[in-house]
Amino acid sequence: MRVGAFVLSAQFPGQGHTEALHRAVRTAVVAEEAGLDAVWFAEHHFVPYGVCPSAVTLAALALGRTRRIRVGTAVSVLPTVHPVALGEQAAMLHLASEGRFTLGVGRGGPWVDLEVFNSGVAAYEEGFPESLGLLMRWLREPRVGAEGPRFSFREVPVVPRPDDLEDRSGPPVVVACTSPSSVRLAAAQGLPMLLGMHSGDAEKAEMVTLWRKCSLEAGRSPEEVAAAGHVSAGVVQVGDRRQEAAETLTKAMPGWLHQGLSAHVTVDGRARPMRDPVEYTRLLCELHPVGPPRLCADRLAATAERTGITRFALLSEGSGDLAATEENLRRLGGEVLPLLA
Repeated sequence: MRVGAFVLSAQFPGQGHTEALHRAVRTAVVAEEAGLDAVWFAEHHFVPYGVCPSAVTLAALALGRTRRIRVGTAVSVLPTVHPVALGEQAAMLHLASEGRFTLGVGRGGPWVDLEVFNSGVAAYEEGFPESLGLLMRWLREPRVGAEGPRFSFREVPVVPRPDDLEDRSGPPVVVACTSPSSVRLAAAQGLPMLLGMHSGDAEKAEMVTLWRKCSLEAGRSPEEVAAAGHVSAGVVQVGDRRQEAAETLTKAMPGWLHQGLSAHVTVDGRARPMRDPVEYTRLLCELHPVGPPRLCADRLAATAERTGITRFALLSEGSGDLAATEENLRRLGGEVLPLLA
């Protein structure tokens, strides 16, 4: 079982951007001290849901502040960035950290980001497969050119080469999957999935089953398919009693979710229904490890058994408070992880 921290750099009501980002960086440092496997940074633009606009930049800072823990993006949004630029950054972090960096990528949403960065809605609706394919070629080949509908350029050398470390494998890559089409795309590339915290075990198990089927059909070996390191995102709040842990989240998260999710603006004015913040928080408390250490360990073990996923990225900042977040991480590492050994 490999348990890591998922960091949204959430701006809770009454907080500034500096406070949210400081808590994000401290999460990486304390997660390493607590013995967690990894820390995963999200990125968002123009909304207080998360105030980190560049997950690779925050990952670079965290890699410099730590020595052992793996650091990843969850995720870098491909439609708003050039795949070669992202590939260059991923290769550099992979080499400079001696293999501790993992690149997570996703399609994002139909947000105004597409207008601001001049990507266009087509980059979101149709362009993700082309972007992902170009990114993966950059991370696997010594020279790359492109002749696609969105990216077209002469062949150029890949510098720095991401496979320049001893194992020659390049940085690991995971793909955020929220639909059967994204599952099929990840499987065709042989890439493990990152599955969202809004999904329950049954839905995640269905996506893993589909991924395995599509991977085998694409010619992957049964051994390779069985070894895929999918990641399950969730929420964690360790407390002496379940009610106490749940109350910590239900007092803080709805305010953050309301101001954060309602701030999203679609690029073309399409309507986007928003979850009820209170009900969503309660759902997360039911789905994920929220409660005493034994309950948390049992929840993680149950998810692993039902889905076959043994890697977790758990949001630990749901209290909105730095001291409480650090205590939550220390209890996760010191009281929950030993029960999973």
